[in-house]
Amino acid sequence: MKCFEYSRASTPEQAATSASPTDASFIAGGTNLLDLMKLEIETPLKLVDVTRLELQQVETAADGGLRIGTLVTNSDLAAHPDVIKNYSVLSRAILAGATRQLRNRATTGGNLLQRTRCYYFYQTDSPCNKREPGSGCPAINGENRTLAILGTSEACIAQHPSDMAVAMRLLGATVETIKADGSTRKIAIEYFYCLPKDTPHIETVLETGELITHVFLPAPIKGMHTYDKVRDRASYAFALVSCAAIIDIDNNGSLTTVRLAFGGIGTEPWRNEDVEVLLTDTDGNNDVITQAADLLLKDAKGSGQNDFKIPLTRRLLKQVIQRALAGKGA
Repeated sequence: MKCFEYSRASTPEQAATSASPTDASFIAGGTNLLDLMKLEIETPLKLVDVTRLELQQVETAADGGLRIGTLVTNSDLAAHPDVIKNYSVLSRAILAGATRQLRNRATTGGNLLQRTRCYYFYQTDSPCNKREPGSGCPAINGENRTLAILGTSEACIAQHPSDMAVAMRLLGATVETIKADGSTRKIAIEYFYCLPKDTPHIETVLETGELITHVFLPAPIKGMHTYDKVRDRASYAFALVSCAAIIDIDNNGSLTTVRLAFGGIGTEPWRNEDVEVLLTDTDGNNDVITQAADLLLKDAKGSGQNDFKIPLTRRLLKQVIQRALAGKGA
């Protein structure tokens, strides 16, 4: 591991200012960053420790939503009574990720920023446009079984790894930040991540030194909350395909609320609201589900080994809708 400078911030403003150099990184749980540093994939010259900041609370907002501090651990967030009661899809998604030990350390802000597990990104003797812009993407014609089929480009097909972020995308979360100049901003999660295009090394809209301070969830959404994760083994594995869903059904068996977000298939947490509109106010018959799957996967592109994700996503979408209908959205 390369040598680096270490400092501990006492306020969010101080943290953002301290990390304003381009070669600095924030550290909290460190569950992803430390691995990247050990492998010399990321080599910050300065680490700004934010673990002492007062950002470890989950608070009820005036409009009935939740304001989650960036340092709330994954375990604490999944176990929070308000999350279990009103945002159970989020709790389910978090518990589907990693191990208990990692969830005890991983933070809300860090989880949103975790990086892909593409083999070539982690293989430092291999080209990788995410790691070394302009070097190429061997995954396109190589080992790509776990990689993305949506939002890809000729420069990158790496998948987004987070389970929690998929649920946050479903819930319409807003990311609250502070910049190095002391200004703050709120970023809707649908605009937070960047598609790879020809700059796959730019993964979010965050500026240099910009610190996530909170994640805001709007008022709860009525309906059945589910999180399905298809993976190679039952625990401690990243999703091949996952689906976070909130579905509500009226007494006539019509889908009155449909929200769907997918993981494992996109270069970012994937949600297509046109698919939700197509399914809403229908009885969810096979023809409608087929149309919805066609729309969802209209731009999907397999790269060989990951071609199976296209039919797998179709089956998962059908399962989620049919199960909700069988349970009447309860």
